[in-house]
Amino acid sequence: MSPQEILNKLTEKFADAIVEAKVEGVLEPYAKLKVESIREISSLMRDDSDLQFDTLMCLSGMDYGKGILGVVYNLGSIAKKHKFTLKVEVPVDARLNGVVGQAANVPSVESVWRTADWHEREAFDLFGIVFTDHPDLRRILLPDDWEGYPLRKDYQVQEFYHGMKVPY
Repeated sequence: MSPQEILNKLTEKFADAIVEAKVEGVLEPYAKLKVESIREISSLMRDDSDLQFDTLMCLSGMDYGKGILGVVYNLGSIAKKHKFTLKVEVPVDARLNGVVGQAANVPSVESVWRTADWHEREAFDLFGIVFTDHPDLRRILLPDDWEGYPLRKDYQVQEFYHGMKVPY
């Protein structure tokens, strides 16, 4: 399928969930979605017989600055030999159970693509994005007591960690 046909298929079922889309004149055709729809749309992308996006090639956390974090999902279909990208954005100061905090919440797609498990843990560890309903959301690269999220644009490197000078 062409990127336009993939977008048309998404629009048929989820027109209200698509915030922005670009399929012409870009290297990676994409659709930016409302964050709450990512799991349902991911399931469609995997299960629809015309789409068959059986591979989550990459899931990347992003810091767009000005208090906006994002997640980019690069999808591929081995059977259909096509690719497409989904994106979501969420404010850094999101509400978690009605309380404002430093948690940007995105529904986990680990139940759709098992490989999302470690990708989501990495985005959690380095950006502080909380993937709701993830079965084992904990740090994967940094120690449990590390302060902050090193890939955020506003990150300040701590001078010492457990009495050791941090070399930056």
